[in-house]
Amino acid sequence: MNLEPQKTGKSIIFSAPSGAGKTTIVHELIKRIPQLEFSISACSRARRGEEKHGEDYYFLGLEGFREAIKNKELVEWEEVYPDQYYGTLKRELERIWENNHAAIFDVDVVGGLNLKRNLGQNALAIFVMPPSVDVLEKRLRSRATETDEKILMRLEKAQIELNRAPEFDLIIENKELHLAVDNAYKAITTFLNL
Repeated sequence: MNLEPQKTGKSIIFSAPSGAGKTTIVHELIKRIPQLEFSISACSRARRGEEKHGEDYYFLGLEGFREAIKNKELVEWEEVYPDQYYGTLKRELERIWENNHAAIFDVDVVGGLNLKRNLGQNALAIFVMPPSVDVLEKRLRSRATETDEKILMRLEKAQIELNRAPEFDLIIENKELHLAVDNAYKAITTFLNL
């Protein structure tokens, strides 16, 4: 990573399998902790529903994302599914840190571990543990945004991701949302010395 050390701020990384509730937790924490600013990920996929460029994701398209990789514009990236890339733009982190905020990430498990490795002691990596794989499946189906084939693909990936939970700094179970948010709030405010 080619970020200047004096510009490196603190970061909070949330990772989990799809449907574990990490996005809901992240949004709740942003409301409670004004020092946090959401790091918007870049992706190669098309927008879904009401998603907005520059708010939900930076929608680069497949060729645009490959160009960003080639030009070393990303802190981390991965090909999550064939031709579906996700990553973090260096300029996004620099923008947040220049505002004297801590970046908060909502990323998949491999992306979270890559960020943890690249950001080192300046990052707190939290894994959101779902109550069960059955609950994950129900949540994914209730979204009604993907085919059965895609849901099965996400569930297969979830099995692998759950095994990587011990690699994170902290595991928070999301059985009851308010407890998960409270536990995350305590860990983050301690990490940020608030």
